[in-house]
Amino acid sequence: MIKTYLLTIAAALILATQVFAATRDVSSREAKNLLAKNGAIYLLDVRTSQEFSQARLSGAVLIPIGEFERRISEVPKNKPILVYCAVGSRSKPVADLLTQRGYKEVYHMADGIVGWYRNGFPIQR
Repeated sequence: MIKTYLLTIAAALILATQVFAATRDVSSREAKNLLAKNGAIYLLDVRTSQEFSQARLSGAVLIPIGEFERRISEVPKNKPILVYCAVGSRSKPVADLLTQRGYKEVYHMADGIVGWYRNGFPIQR
């Protein structure tokens, strides 16, 4: 009886950890608000170096998706992370991987830098 009860509690704790550690999809508008409220957010661009040189968000760090698994240790674990790419397709698996690897506060900009630009927000060239 007690063993079953403890196993149930353990399973609930594991499930709660997975639920609360989920990647949060945000729009570029929401991302802009997050960045305005918290200057400590690590802004991660996972596009190619060519794309990055053409346009990027101010303060972004480039780790191309093709290099990400070997360079994941460069991403700080003690800061919120906002991951973006062009339109959200490359950044989503990277954001999910960060969450799976124990990063606690991970945001995925679902509409990417294209959405950011379409909203008229500033980019660096």
